[in-house]
Amino acid sequence: MRMEIFIQRRQADWQQLETLVNRAKSSAETLSAADLYELGMLYRSATSDLAVAQRDFPGGQVTRYLNQLVARAHGLIYREEPLRRQQVRTFFTVTFPQLYRQLLPYTTISFLVFLIPALAAFAMVAADADRVYTFLGASANTEALVQTVEEGELWTDIAPSVRSAAAAAILTNNIGVMFMAFAGSATAGLFTLFILLINGLNIGGVFGLLQAHNMSGGLVEFVMAHGFIELSVIFLAGGCGLYVGEAIVRPGLLSRKDALVQRARLAVSLILGCVPLLVIAGIIEGFISPSGLPWIVKTAVGVGTGALLHFYWLKK
Repeated sequence: MRMEIFIQRRQADWQQLETLVNRAKSSAETLSAADLYELGMLYRSATSDLAVAQRDFPGGQVTRYLNQLVARAHGLIYREEPLRRQQVRTFFTVTFPQLYRQLLPYTTISFLVFLIPALAAFAMVAADADRVYTFLGASANTEALVQTVEEGELWTDIAPSVRSAAAAAILTNNIGVMFMAFAGSATAGLFTLFILLINGLNIGGVFGLLQAHNMSGGLVEFVMAHGFIELSVIFLAGGCGLYVGEAIVRPGLLSRKDALVQRARLAVSLILGCVPLLVIAGIIEGFISPSGLPWIVKTAVGVGTGALLHFYWLKK
């Protein structure tokens, strides 16, 4: 391969890598999570280009340039204070809230797709408890649930001896729901809408059943402490699924592949940022929600954590 052709084909990536390295070394600007990912990809590509240049153009100026560029990028990525640590800090203090605000319209749609069916199911089952089978299905689990409620008992009491295990199980379940809502993007968001709709109907139906037996207050007290964080994260995951799924239907000026890659990279950053929030919600649900603390304390925990979370997300 001629040196001129080699440079023409690869120069754009080298220039982009040099731009990112200069930005990362500047104290005035830090890289986003997406930029950090791109930096790593371009660095690996540049090391391959350097190997080709050393083989084909050992004394060429392009070889010296690539050697210096790779050395600068290597020193940045593998320096003693890892760049990744700085980027994690920047992500949670700046990037994560910015991305949340960017996807807020999609998260709002996700919230409404859950809320409206939940309210409808609640009203219908509260008026006629037998309708719970319409929303939850005529399964053995539904029969057991109805029997428990008819006996005047709630299933939310968790013994102190098993709360650690319960917290782990709850966390696993919450993360699973979050990733399912996001994974629905692969179906242009249709599966995301389905997950939100079904969860809304199920939760509304359960609350309606309890309301028909004058027991809904007990479940409200149980979910109050952890529900604000937990549901907020699930709505955000649904918003991410809709945001990425829209790229299949409306890619805009980009190809569908490029639009999907661009949006998925942003959405994955948001989803990963949500994992610590679900850990917090799981701990609260495993230890505070089933505890004997007064309902006012649980309400304060729920409202307080929910307010702090949305202040963090929405404050510019």
